[in-house]
Amino acid sequence: MKTRILLLVLAIFACGCTVGPNYQRPKIDVPGAYRVDVHQSTTQNQQRPPQEPTPPASGQSQQGSQPGANSQQPRPSEPSFGDQKWWEVFQDPQLQKLIRTALERNYDLQIAAARILEAQALLGITRSEQLPTVGAGAAAVNDRFARQKPLPEYETNATSASASMSWELDFWGKYRRATEAARANLLATEWARRAVVSTLVSEVASAYFQLRSYDLQLEISRRTLASRQDSLKLTQTLAAGGAANMLDVRQAEQLVAVAAENIPDWERRIQQQENLISTLLGDNPGPVARGMKLTEQQHLPEVPPGIPSRLLERRPDIRAAEAQLMSANALIGVAKSAYFPQITLTASSGMQSAALTSLFTGPAGFWSFGGSLAQPIFTAGRIRSGVRLSEARKKELVLTYQQTIQQAFRGVSDALVGYQKSREFRQHQAELVVAAQDAARLSDIRYRGGATSYLEVLTYETNAFSAELGLAEAQLNELLSLVEIYRNLGGGWES
Repeated sequence: MKTRILLLVLAIFACGCTVGPNYQRPKIDVPGAYRVDVHQSTTQNQQRPPQEPTPPASGQSQQGSQPGANSQQPRPSEPSFGDQKWWEVFQDPQLQKLIRTALERNYDLQIAAARILEAQALLGITRSEQLPTVGAGAAAVNDRFARQKPLPEYETNATSASASMSWELDFWGKYRRATEAARANLLATEWARRAVVSTLVSEVASAYFQLRSYDLQLEISRRTLASRQDSLKLTQTLAAGGAANMLDVRQAEQLVAVAAENIPDWERRIQQQENLISTLLGDNPGPVARGMKLTEQQHLPEVPPGIPSRLLERRPDIRAAEAQLMSANALIGVAKSAYFPQITLTASSGMQSAALTSLFTGPAGFWSFGGSLAQPIFTAGRIRSGVRLSEARKKELVLTYQQTIQQAFRGVSDALVGYQKSREFRQHQAELVVAAQDAARLSDIRYRGGATSYLEVLTYETNAFSAELGLAEAQLNELLSLVEIYRNLGGGWES
């Protein structure tokens, strides 16, 4: 009966109560829809510009909107672009291979994984504080004392074996709150790793598209250079026959020089971009294999952003910020538990004898059991300051959590309007290229027919070359905007 009562008392003390506030998610002002510009020009809806790839047949949905509205109103069941897997978004096989390599070798991702192991170990250490500490020991001592008047010399032997137990009862929930905080830290570390994955996928895709843009601009420069060299030879021939003058030759040489001077710069950028991609892949600087051309990469006519409230569950950085807030909330309970007494139980038992042979026989046993209670009385405000510190830390992380969410909503809205305007700009730039190339062709015909000077050819050729390079840059910006939407919607971390 006494044993049952003792066990019941121990159970009550072990369970006890838990001081400190339980976690509740802060109230968040979630917008009903993302802000985007839905005013599309009639021309853009009626015609598709040159070099635009055919939209995919699946995985897309058209957004409905009210006339004059400045936000997309998604349907409640509408999927988000961020829910798609990264290999569904980036369909270039070579880019997929680069991303897989980066996910295996990237050092930032390996560091994030190591931090998860650290958090797991810290959780194990913290959780162990809730349980008793049990130890065992054995000792054998033989002492000989010299003769001292009036005592003769003598020798003693002592052999012992013992076990001990110490347990600080978690009556106020100090260690349970600490374990709760450590578990939340582990969760935050895991979400931080997923945020690294999402960022890494976007960085590799952006760097690859930038590389393909440099390749395209280098190809344009080389093609233009070859065409202008042929034109220079023709002008030199006409000058030799008296049909042109040296001014025309010098102007033709300027066109060649303008095209030629761009080639070393694009080659420099290409090699530096390859070095960047190699570093993201965890490799030493080196060449990078190519896949689809820039103009062949996937484009979406409409990007479904989904419901803004889903962003709270989807974005890894938001989830990590909330987990850190949960940890700070639990640490308030740890700090408040210092106001209350610490209750510790200790016990030890063992055998002690003068001879090893009689250690486990006869009346050699001993035991002790006790408990202690320690109540802080005067700490010069240390406990109160500790509670205030933990409460201030929680308040800081509440604001950080709210700020992270606000920045996420802004990031999605910026990326959506950026993609839309990049598409419009690229369409207008494609029209400019067609007009500039045709003007250059007509000016060359006029020059060959003697209706104009070579200065006109120089002007229109320069305009056409600049427009073509500008189109390549516009195509890149459109793809980068698409990557930015995917990253801001929390896509890319699922494997």
